[in-house]
Amino acid sequence: MSLNLDALEQHLTTRSYIEGYTPSQADVHVYNLLTAPEPSKYPHSARWYSHIKSYTAEHAALPGTSTAGQAFVQSASAPAAADDDEVDLFADDDEEDDAEAERLKAERVAAYNAKKANKPKAAAKSVVTLEVKPWDDETDMQALEDSVRSIEQEGLVWGASKLVAVGYGIKKLQITLVVEDELVSLDDLQEKIADFDDYVQSSDIAAMQKL
Repeated sequence: MSLNLDALEQHLTTRSYIEGYTPSQADVHVYNLLTAPEPSKYPHSARWYSHIKSYTAEHAALPGTSTAGQAFVQSASAPAAADDDEVDLFADDDEEDDAEAERLKAERVAAYNAKKANKPKAAAKSVVTLEVKPWDDETDMQALEDSVRSIEQEGLVWGASKLVAVGYGIKKLQITLVVEDELVSLDDLQEKIADFDDYVQSSDIAAMQKL
């Protein structure tokens, strides 16, 4: 017996295995009757041969039967060219395999897209360093900070703070905050801080970094 390499090459042009979607005894059967195909003449068969060779230690344990592999076996007296009638016998099966493969592929793509669409997106956040300047050295800085921290809204988290000397005994409040970009407008926040005009002269964004 010998193999019809032309038929095998044609079969493997659109498939990874002799039968189904994983290595099986059909692949082992054909592999055992074949020497390494010439890559320049049979590129798909050569690719398949190398792949099945990597499973050599597992050949005996692979599932399935050798039946499908018989399609590529020809007797010694048979002509080397592919028998068109014999190939046609498998045409319907090939079309069904292609349709099934396309259906499975479409289902997997649809499932992936649905999973991706349902996955919640992480909110974009920024860490901001805000500087708030008082009117003078007599401004109650604790009251100023308490006023600033009294501002509460969704997507705003106040962090650490410290007083930084400006000069002439005046200190400014430097405070860190984390904001969700879609929920908190820094311009609006600074307007709210400016409303505490008993304590606040002005405020500035000293630093800002995306998380």
